Amino acid sequence: MSCECPEPLILLVEDSPVDYEITKRAFIKSGFKNELVRCEGGDEALDYLYRRGKYKDPKTSPAPHVVLLDLNMPGTDGRGVLKTIKDDPVLRRIPVIVLTTSDDQKDIEDCYALGANCYVQKPVNLVGFMDSIQQLNDFWFSAALLPKADA
Repeated sequence: MSCECPEPLILLVEDSPVDYEITKRAFIKSGFKNELVRCEGGDEALDYLYRRGKYKDPKTSPAPHVVLLDLNMPGTDGRGVLKTIKDDPVLRRIPVIVLTTSDDQKDIEDCYALGANCYVQKPVNLVGFMDSIQQLNDFWFSAALLPKADA
């Protein structure tokens, strides 16, 4: 069963309140009209994806169509979340975009080896970040066809 939301829902896994606000504003400025749901860390993201605790109701916590994932977070980090998603026969269909400050080649290679669909380094300046979000929006939510989210 597909999500009843009219537009694709994005799960943003980001522990930094500042990075979350910048990301949200960048998406809005790029014309993004979809729902952006934030989880503040990997453990919360896994609760959301597996509908545990406060996320158990699919009507209030619909399945995401895309996950935007920071790597470096306390608790279960982005690599752990990515591995869990891609090891799960249902969740593995969800595209995962790693959105992180790291440009470390090992991080890039590890994430693709774990099944990341895309790896984007967060630019350090606002103009560059806005441009990156615009490109993500244009590709993932205009050009690409996404799988239906499971209920």
